[in-house]
Amino acid sequence: MFDEIMEKFEGSPSQQAVIRLLLERGFSVNDDGRVVSGGIEIPNTGIAREIDVDRRVVDSTTDVILEDPELRRIFQNISQVPSLMDLAPVLDLTVLSIAVDDPEQEGIVAGITGTLADNGVSIRQTISEDPEFTDEPRLYLVTDEDLPGDVITELRDLEFVRKIELQ
Repeated sequence: MFDEIMEKFEGSPSQQAVIRLLLERGFSVNDDGRVVSGGIEIPNTGIAREIDVDRRVVDSTTDVILEDPELRRIFQNISQVPSLMDLAPVLDLTVLSIAVDDPEQEGIVAGITGTLADNGVSIRQTISEDPEFTDEPRLYLVTDEDLPGDVITELRDLEFVRKIELQ
């Protein structure tokens, strides 16, 4: 899906940057062509400054979104999910980041969460990046406690796990 969306903007790297930001942040576009998070309007100048483009690029991108029925349906229904990852150091939580060999393989989330559950590790939050929207998708798990070394080893030994990072 991500590739299909980006193809609609293949002639404009600046508009692709706007699309990428909207998808990464979970920002939607309202009927007036304004970028919003829930009911809060995000100024186009702020978006433009964040990705180093002219604010008119943001305007033209939202115009294209509203004119295309498929894009309109996507960007009027996208929403943001609050994440505990940035708060983890403040709340004394552990963030486990896992990269896998084939992100489209079945059973990845079940294998990892099952391993943690079997070892008595409580999960506060799980965030799985979509392989269609991210080049290197990861699975993030936020736990209440530090993970024992044997649990990390058990996770690392799962056939699909390529890399584990603790934050």
